[in-house]
This record gives sequence, structure tokens and C-alpha cells, in this order.
Amino acid sequence: MRTGELARRIPEVTGKVLTQQLRELERDGIVSRRILPRVPPHVEYKLSAFGLTLKPVLNTLCKWGEALAAGENKAAPEALNLVRPTPR
Repeated sequence: MRTGELARRIPEVTGKVLTQQLRELERDGIVSRRILPRVPPHVEYKLSAFGLTLKPVLNTLCKWGEALAAGENKAAPEALNLVRPTPR
């Protein structure tokens, strides 16, 4: 996707934050960036092979969040076993 398309799909994000996040995702190998030789230049982002390995995890997390938002998992916050670091 091009940056503009991503911005339209996430209207709450500012251009600065979107650019920063895309750069971090590229640096971490999760997305790849392709510059198309046009005037003005066009940039496209896509999930890298490494980034695609996150799809099952993100899909599960998304389903969980949607169910929570719909009230289907009212006990979910209590059921979470949050591990807190022990003070030293």
C-alpha cells in the first residue's frame, strides 16, 4: 500500500507518526519499502516474509479485541494472567 492509502485506512494517525512507524517497521524487517520511479516518486509498503509470520498472531488478537468490544468476553480482563516483574 502507498502511504496515502494507509493514512486513509487509519484516519486517527498523523502523517508524522505514520512515517515514524513505517520506518521502524521497515528497520525491524516487518515491512518492505519499494520506491517506484515516477515523478513525483511513489513509495509502496508491504509485509515482508518475516512480517507475514505475524499474521496468525495479529488475526487472533484482532478477533479477541472485537469479541471484547462486542461484550462477548466480559470476563476476559479478569481471566488474563498478567505477569508483573518482581521488585528487586
